[in-house]
Amino acid sequence: MKPTFSVAGALAATFAITALASDTPSCGVDNPCPSATPCCSQYGECGVGAYCLGGCDPRYSYDLQSCVAAPVCKSGDYKLTSLDDVQANTAYLGDSSGTNWVSSGTPVVYNDNSILLTMAQSTVGTLLMSTHYVWYGKISATMTSSQGAGVVTAFIMMSDVHDEIDFEFVGVDLDAVQSNYYFQGITDYDNEQNLTVSNTVQNTHTYTFDWQPDSITWYIDDVAMRTKNRNDTYNTTTQQYHFPQSPARIELSLWPAGLAGNGEGTIDWAGGLVDWNSADMTNGYYYAIVSDVTVECYDPPSGFSMDYGSDAYYYTSTYGTNDTIAIGNNSTELASFYATGDDKSDNPDASASASASGSKSTASATATPQTVPGVSGGGNAGNSGTSDSSSSGSSGSSGSSGSGSSSGSDTSSASSSSSTSTVFQQGSGSSGTSQAPPKVVAGSGIALLGFFVACLLL
Repeated sequence: MKPTFSVAGALAATFAITALASDTPSCGVDNPCPSATPCCSQYGECGVGAYCLGGCDPRYSYDLQSCVAAPVCKSGDYKLTSLDDVQANTAYLGDSSGTNWVSSGTPVVYNDNSILLTMAQSTVGTLLMSTHYVWYGKISATMTSSQGAGVVTAFIMMSDVHDEIDFEFVGVDLDAVQSNYYFQGITDYDNEQNLTVSNTVQNTHTYTFDWQPDSITWYIDDVAMRTKNRNDTYNTTTQQYHFPQSPARIELSLWPAGLAGNGEGTIDWAGGLVDWNSADMTNGYYYAIVSDVTVECYDPPSGFSMDYGSDAYYYTSTYGTNDTIAIGNNSTELASFYATGDDKSDNPDASASASASGSKSTASATATPQTVPGVSGGGNAGNSGTSDSSSSGSSGSSGSSGSGSSSGSDTSSASSSSSTSTVFQQGSGSSGTSQAPPKVVAGSGIALLGFFVACLLL
């Protein structure tokens, strides 16, 4: 049996950037973030700004307030027919009323009825993340996968404490999709089960999680394919139910698991190294297509008592279990990419006059803090707090999916010298509004633009 992986953990390893690594504090068990960069991202690095938004892990951040509260579930049918409802992670500051999706990489509108998740050479693909979280519900995505050795498409639910529910599409097996789940990033290879499906590239299917407090059922085209009951997940060692139970974002991603720098296990799982000269790279990049996401929110679990409002989820303990989650009217927004959950109003631009007179803002007192996971240093996003993918040319990586239950040792690389600089980017500054995929020359341009932006960010 081939090894299986938490897609979040493998993604985290792939998406991590080592540029300025010596200046970027890491975070994890018994290693919380320092007060200057208090937010632990889903990739295990400390920062400010976007580090404190979706994916911020309260267990390893400076304190429970460092991570901004998460917008509550919002039922709806989200037609992905344009980018009007998508904001780059270099621009999003937590206002979920203005957008339902945050992107890193290069999503592209296709035929006015769907969005392509693209992956050109020298990028780590594209990630689309919901701004609203789900704390139990029925979540569906209508989509096709990509194909090819080392190419992985994913539709997952990912919580800030790394509870995870997955559909994972490995590009060398088009007649099966892997169903998986994890509790707080704890690896258990027995959690995976293959589900039979007709060609995931040629045929559009609707994949559904029915996530309830006591069970998860995976559906394909409204047919129940697998059910996992909470009662069957009890772990006698930890004396806990290893069952996903905390508010989670929806994440859709296309990413290169088969990079030469990744671990051998990840590459084997993904079917080998990515072939960047493959005929599957239509118009210069690999792509997956997503046309629709629907969400039906369920009520909190029976016995829930920490109901103090209706706007946002937050944690009352680093245990991260369902009995440590509250709902309140907490603000989910930051004033700038230098703000944190501990100081949501921090804005260097607003305090420029004070800095000129001799006082220092929190941001200026910190040596180029990381502000957007996957983007080195403050960059345009950190300095202005207003740049987007079309103006700054930077999207960085986000997750997962962005996602990151166990970072492992696989990392994208960055190096600089007097003559060269190389950084993996999660796409480029393309506005992603074309009605059809660009031709091959544009695919090359995506990688080239990402390279130049990376140089500017170093």
